[in-house]
Amino acid sequence: MLTADVRFEGWTTEDWIRFVRLWQPRATPEREPSRPRGGLVIVHERGQILKLLHTKRGRLDPAAPTSSPEPALALESGQTSALERLAGEHQAAWALGMRLGALDEVMERFGARSQRSDDLTDQSIKFVEIGHEMISEGAIATWPQRLRGFPLPTPHVARRALDALCGEGQTLALGLFDSAGLWTAFVARRRGPAFDLIAGPDELRPALGLLSGDWRRDYRHFARAVEDRYGPLGFGCFAELSTFRALQTDTSPGAWTRAVAVRDIVIARMPVAVGLALGLDGARYALKGLLAVTGRIPPLAACGPMLAAARKRVAKVTGKDVAALLGFDPLEVIRALLER
Repeated sequence: MLTADVRFEGWTTEDWIRFVRLWQPRATPEREPSRPRGGLVIVHERGQILKLLHTKRGRLDPAAPTSSPEPALALESGQTSALERLAGEHQAAWALGMRLGALDEVMERFGARSQRSDDLTDQSIKFVEIGHEMISEGAIATWPQRLRGFPLPTPHVARRALDALCGEGQTLALGLFDSAGLWTAFVARRRGPAFDLIAGPDELRPALGLLSGDWRRDYRHFARAVEDRYGPLGFGCFAELSTFRALQTDTSPGAWTRAVAVRDIVIARMPVAVGLALGLDGARYALKGLLAVTGRIPPLAACGPMLAAARKRVAKVTGKDVAALLGFDPLEVIRALLER
């Protein structure tokens, strides 16, 4: 989704680190201090572990005794339980197991399928498809399987999602604020089928002037600065940092709808796809509340099965209609990636 001459501007080192950390997986506050760090990479052949690498501690001795002898044999069949046991023994947060020569096979397949006309989106999707094939064949295994059950995207789906969010010449903008003002920001401008500009907050801060300290007022200055410098907004999302981080992993029905309704999140230039998703999410939340009320009032308890069936139909419509516009549920993907 990037043009060949894509330009990055407005990023200081601190701004870039803040933006990247915003999308890093994280555990709950009580688990974060004691959670395992780093990952484990295992290369094996015929039930024997040949190489063992911990991303934090470096190379490990593959011949060292472990508490469980089964993982070496189970790895050959691609069993994720074996990776989980090895990750636990070596205090790793994730594990990647591969047969000897698996990476060479990935690159051979990628080279055979790539074409000169492929853009970055096409190449990325083909690479993901090859990885999925290798996992299905048992040559590569991962733990945890965060995106298990999500369908693989296609170039058509990716471009349809882009069309639904941002038109030609328009921009996507994310602005997050804290008590000190604009914490970080992200702006992408569309040109043709892809983005030709990825901008950070450093170029925009001088245009914001003196901020009031109330982000619900200050976001207007940020949105105006984006439109003046880069182009009209196709989709803008603005929030306080703590609220946005909480919503990233909130799985409760209606969480985003409530936040938008009470202006804990401000969506400016709301595309049809986003508005549809929020509206149906709100309907799911309302039906959940009605179910809770009817369960406590005996005369209304008979309505419970009817409301439960209605909630299932709304959930099905939500998935169907959003998939028709975007091809996937981006919030579910984000939650799966960010939850440790």
